[in-house]
Amino acid sequence: MSNKIVLVLLFVVVGLVFYFSWLPDSSFKNQIFIPKWLLDWSNENYNLRTAIPFIAVGWLLEVYTQHRNAFKIKHNKNKNFIQNIGIATIIVCMAEGGQFLIQKRNPDLMDVLYGVLGSSIGSLVYNLFKRLRNA
Repeated sequence: MSNKIVLVLLFVVVGLVFYFSWLPDSSFKNQIFIPKWLLDWSNENYNLRTAIPFIAVGWLLEVYTQHRNAFKIKHNKNKNFIQNIGIATIIVCMAEGGQFLIQKRNPDLMDVLYGVLGSSIGSLVYNLFKRLRNA
C-alpha cells in the first residue's frame, strides 16, 4: 500500500474520531447514517467504543512507519511502537480536550485509556500479522 494512501486513510480515521468526539450529543441519536444496532451497542459500551477506531489508528500508524523506514538500514521497531503510541495518545487527548468546549459533553479519562489501549492493540496485531506473513 502506498504511503500516501495510508496517510489519507489515517487522516480520515482521525477526522472521524474528532467528528464523533465533538458531537453535542454523545448518544449519536441524530446520526441517521449509523445503523440502530450499532447505536445501541455504542451506547451500551460507552468507553469501549472509543477503542474501536483507535485500533485502526494504531494499525495505520504502524503501516505508515514501517513503510517509511523500509529502506533504512538500522531502525528501531520498539522506538517506532512507542512513538506511534505517543501520537495516538496526543490524538485521543485532543479529542477529549475538545469536549471541554462543548456544553453537553464531558471528557473522560477512561476514554483516553481505551484510546491508547485500542491503538496498542492495532499496532500489535499489525506486527503479529507481519511476522506470520514473513514466517
